[in-house]
Amino acid sequence: MLVKASEEAMAVREIEDGVDSNNSREINSIHLKQQHFVLVHGIGGGGWCWYKIKCLMENSGYKVSCIDLKSSGIDQSDADSILTFDDYNKPVIDFMSALPDNEQVILVGHSAGGLSITQACHKFANKVSLAVYVAATMLKFGYSTDEDLKDGVPDLSEFGDVYELGFGLGQDKPPTSALIKKELQRKIIYPLSPHEDSTLAAMLLRPGPLLALTRAQFIENVEVEKVPCVYIKTRQDNVVKPKQQEAMINRWPPGSVYELDSDHSPFFFTPFILFGLLVKAATFHVGCN
Repeated sequence: MLVKASEEAMAVREIEDGVDSNNSREINSIHLKQQHFVLVHGIGGGGWCWYKIKCLMENSGYKVSCIDLKSSGIDQSDADSILTFDDYNKPVIDFMSALPDNEQVILVGHSAGGLSITQACHKFANKVSLAVYVAATMLKFGYSTDEDLKDGVPDLSEFGDVYELGFGLGQDKPPTSALIKKELQRKIIYPLSPHEDSTLAAMLLRPGPLLALTRAQFIENVEVEKVPCVYIKTRQDNVVKPKQQEAMINRWPPGSVYELDSDHSPFFFTPFILFGLLVKAATFHVGCN
């Protein structure tokens, strides 16, 4: 099911303003009290990138946790020392492990953070009430095939030599970390976003553990199919391009597909609409399976 963002935002406003049925208001009230959103950033980012969404959600009464993956945000690990995806994603796995068995969360992954929440769904399906992929890598088994790499790895070749690479294993070995060059970050990642946000990002982005990400592979677990999924597409995305998003959606169809007229960073460019879509997805997809 594909729903335009403007329609979704209107539906969310109707619920919040009490235009919907009494039953819908009651459901929304219950969800508001119970729901806990766990937000996971992409490579090079950090929990900081969700600051607008976190404020909107907490001001509306939701519980929100923003995870810093290894070598990201305030985590002091060196990206060149992180060689496996399990190590990189350990903060998410540790967070999910610490949750009580009777508690569920809504996982939201942006960009490569989609791999992080997919692994969590494989390992903790009973603790995930909904998985939301925002312009994200959505591959059921990670990078297991050539098709996975084609669909899920950003192709930035049109922009030329874009990366600053780290070689933690030696110059003759594959690169272990990558960071888009500062002078190209706005053009590629944040072309539509406010300048103050792209400036903040340029100050906070760190090299991401490239080798660890490419080693993300997940063993099949039928439990993962029990987790409802939603995908939020970004139509003007230079990183995970619309064709790639569509290919991943077709291969592993989510329950709903929403669409934003946004660059790769809707949490900066369209935070209010993204917030509305997250609320909408949580209201109408949690508990539907």
